[in-house]
Amino acid sequence: MRISFGRISTLLFFLLLTVFLVGAGLELRAQERSPNQVNGKITNEEGVPLPGVSVTEIGTQNGTTTDEKGEFVLTLTRANSKIRISSVGFASQDIDAAGRSTFTIQMSAAQSSLDDVVVVGYGKQKKGEVTGAVANVKREDFTQGFARDAGQLIQGKVAGLAIVSPSGNPNATTQISLRGNSTILSSTEPLILIDGIPGSLNTIAPEDIESIDVLKDGSAAAIYGTRGTNGVILITTRKRSGKMPATLSYDSYVSVQTIARRMEFLEAGDVRKLVNDGFYPASYDKGTSTDWLKEISRNPVSHVHNVSLQGGTAQSNYIATLNLRNWEGLFNRSDNKQFTGRIDLNHSMLDNRLRFNVSLLGRNRKYFSGPNYDYIYRQAIIRNPTDSVYDYLGRWKEDPNAYNYDNPVRSIEETSGEFRTSELRLNGSVIFSPIKDLNIKLLVSNVKINSLSGYSETFNHRASVVNNRTGYASRTTNLFQDNLLELTTDYTKSFGQHRVTVLGGYSWQDVTNEGFNAANSNFPTDLYTYNNLAAGDALLLQNNSAFGLGSFKTNHKLIGFFGRVNYSLSEKYLLMASMRYEGSSKFGANYKWGTFPAVSVGWRLNKESFLANADFLDDLKLRAGFGVTGTVPTDPYQSLISLTYSNNRYLYNGQWIQPISPTRNPNPDLRWEKKEEYNIGLDYAMFRGRLSGSIDFYQRNTKDMLYNFPVPVPPNLFGTTLANAGSMLNRGVEVLVNYDFIRKKDMDFRANLTYSANKNKLISISNDLYQTTNDFFFAGYTGEPIQEATHRVKVGESIGNFWGYKTIDVDEDGKWIIEGEDGKPKPIGQSTPSDKKVLGNGIPKHVAGLNLYFRYKRADIAVNMRGAFGYQILNFQRMYYENPKIKQYNMLKSALDPVYGKRMLDNDLAYVSHYIEDGDHWKVDNVTLGYSFNVTNSKYFRTARVYASALNLIVLTGYKGIDPEVNRLGLDPGVDSRDKYPTTRTFTVGVNIGF
Repeated sequence: MRISFGRISTLLFFLLLTVFLVGAGLELRAQERSPNQVNGKITNEEGVPLPGVSVTEIGTQNGTTTDEKGEFVLTLTRANSKIRISSVGFASQDIDAAGRSTFTIQMSAAQSSLDDVVVVGYGKQKKGEVTGAVANVKREDFTQGFARDAGQLIQGKVAGLAIVSPSGNPNATTQISLRGNSTILSSTEPLILIDGIPGSLNTIAPEDIESIDVLKDGSAAAIYGTRGTNGVILITTRKRSGKMPATLSYDSYVSVQTIARRMEFLEAGDVRKLVNDGFYPASYDKGTSTDWLKEISRNPVSHVHNVSLQGGTAQSNYIATLNLRNWEGLFNRSDNKQFTGRIDLNHSMLDNRLRFNVSLLGRNRKYFSGPNYDYIYRQAIIRNPTDSVYDYLGRWKEDPNAYNYDNPVRSIEETSGEFRTSELRLNGSVIFSPIKDLNIKLLVSNVKINSLSGYSETFNHRASVVNNRTGYASRTTNLFQDNLLELTTDYTKSFGQHRVTVLGGYSWQDVTNEGFNAANSNFPTDLYTYNNLAAGDALLLQNNSAFGLGSFKTNHKLIGFFGRVNYSLSEKYLLMASMRYEGSSKFGANYKWGTFPAVSVGWRLNKESFLANADFLDDLKLRAGFGVTGTVPTDPYQSLISLTYSNNRYLYNGQWIQPISPTRNPNPDLRWEKKEEYNIGLDYAMFRGRLSGSIDFYQRNTKDMLYNFPVPVPPNLFGTTLANAGSMLNRGVEVLVNYDFIRKKDMDFRANLTYSANKNKLISISNDLYQTTNDFFFAGYTGEPIQEATHRVKVGESIGNFWGYKTIDVDEDGKWIIEGEDGKPKPIGQSTPSDKKVLGNGIPKHVAGLNLYFRYKRADIAVNMRGAFGYQILNFQRMYYENPKIKQYNMLKSALDPVYGKRMLDNDLAYVSHYIEDGDHWKVDNVTLGYSFNVTNSKYFRTARVYASALNLIVLTGYKGIDPEVNRLGLDPGVDSRDKYPTTRTFTVGVNIGF
């Protein structure tokens, strides 16, 4: 009998749930007869009660937290126990509870955050013991207000982690990259783990996240092998541990949005003036005035509600959250409706030697998936502002013979579409500690994502009219399943001045992705929309091309064995060494397994005798590390030969024959891209923790890069082969500075500064076996009608270089004058490809962030600022619509301005340097003003806070486009496309209430 992994996961879930419930009942009865109860009050140095302080029984998971009055009650499991008092920003205390029942405890400010725990690969470490480049952002430091996903919570707060939001679409996520681009064909996105389970930035609601840790260098990420090349982002969700009464939290906010900036196109009055001046013919004035962008837009109102219930006993506790978000987009009908529920259960037994955790997350999302809003935006800005939405009969105003000139309102209203996705994440873990400091952990998870979408066009849609068909409809469904099993064992031993932690583990992952799609047209009625595809005639009669069927299924597996040793001598000399041996089904037959070693060391200089008198130093740690990570091919089966049946048929001997042809050559030597990374860093903390930070220098050497090489046919079956050849170099620096200006009872003022710089260079794209004809290739595309590549990727140069003609003037006829290959002026009509030059680069050389927080009594304000410098942007809207010769579309007002101070342009559309601008900018990205009410004497409230925030508030830049924050990924970064969903400015009011 075959038993699926999903069934095993389900059975395990219910088994652990049963253990939890039974154990909870036993523990409640045990507590009724436990006499070891202690209580107390905790204050700061000024005697102010401290809420939320953690009080735990050492050696167990038994614990609680103080209430708003700073008071706590804890029932101990043993008579001669010690309790630990800890809170962020304060020095921890261990207190002997033997023979005592009441405590009055005063906490003093921590000298540094060295005892803070950060999450690392397959474990946790004290911040002071970390030897790799690891960043940690806690919940209290997250960006507040509107956040589309986890990435926006830490925007500008982690040096080297570039997070941008180039789209205002309510279904878009943030774009994220770490330490530059280190590949040509593979993904540049970091590995994202949510409580150890692979996920994405929008898997978990931002309101349900406790902390985010980023493993930046190779020594920290190598334990994840082929998944760790682009860094690892570890998201920890909110959890409970220890005893606490049932508490309820409610967080909610309402947001409104406006377009970040409108490009200045001609309005109806401008057009009529130009008609009178003879610039346009009289027929161009259609007699009305229409703001086309306004016709497709609205003032979107969005709201989010998050309810969290938590509580439990020392042995059994829980947290359950419900999150509802209803987001409206700037454009009509665009939206994002999402409901997420999560429950996390913990239970311990056998004196805390056996611990269980069960977590279940369900997420349902739905949005209108009708038109292509990026294209619709283009149609709105180029539409004649004197034209109308409808004609005098109430029909859509349209020119059926115009090319790429559609009524944008019609495109939205004459479509129907819905995308629905359902995600279920079930995971459980068991930790067994047979002896002190030895932990054996089994983690299993099953992630299942179902999606179903439908799309239809009415009889009255422009495509139906132009293509002479009665409607069009399609449906697509997809199922993604990710099964994970990990077994780890760790042991910690201290003897004398030595401390050793050993970790060993096994990981198994199985991923399946499958889908089906169907399309048809020529329907008898519009009423079916996309819900009765069989009613269309096109598939049966094949009387047009608007029909089709398709399906696919892929699977890949990943298996890894890994180990790590951490060693500390006198808490002064630190060593970490790890190794991962990993196999992937995506690799070729000759390279199924790879080895990924790492080592890092740390030296805490402040503990040396020569710095013994440096009382201002809390910590000064020098770090150095080296690690090897890999990148697998994006798609499975790339090492195997692939044959595909053609959709055409040929009649042969009375039978229809379906031809078959090769689409991929085999490559048994296909393997991982290998990235070797060196990192040197310095961590510092001084003046009782007021000043702290780090500085890191790194070098990344990527080898065996994947590339599609041209090969001769024959002997090969296909014209290209995916193979490993070529290398790339990245070097950079990252700086973090934290400073607390004011630390007082009624006032706090602190600042956080981040800075990073990166240099990239392509070393080669060939080896002895695979070579290219040239040492360069082109990337990016302008689209019609210019139809040129925008970038050149060349050996010896950086990724992201714009490549084209450099304009220096216009002649008396308004034609471009370019700089020729020899550096001399040359009419563009006489240009040759050899005249093209590097015109700039789309990746910022410098990225910085500044985060300020100020509190006076119960009022607080947070200001988050960030910027990017030393890069260029190709402004597509200027390139296409800042040309007065092109009169069939609306144009920018600046099209009428003299070029180079001489005269208006009179040249065909061209991709030239005139449209490439500096993208340098500084954003006041988020400003949040809040007030926390005094609820100390309330019976019902633990906390109560209100706030107002503004997102993307101010942009200081010389860039002429909507927003200088454009795409920075891939081989054609820095392109501000004409088809886009404009970025927005968001204003939010919200509340945080604890019951």
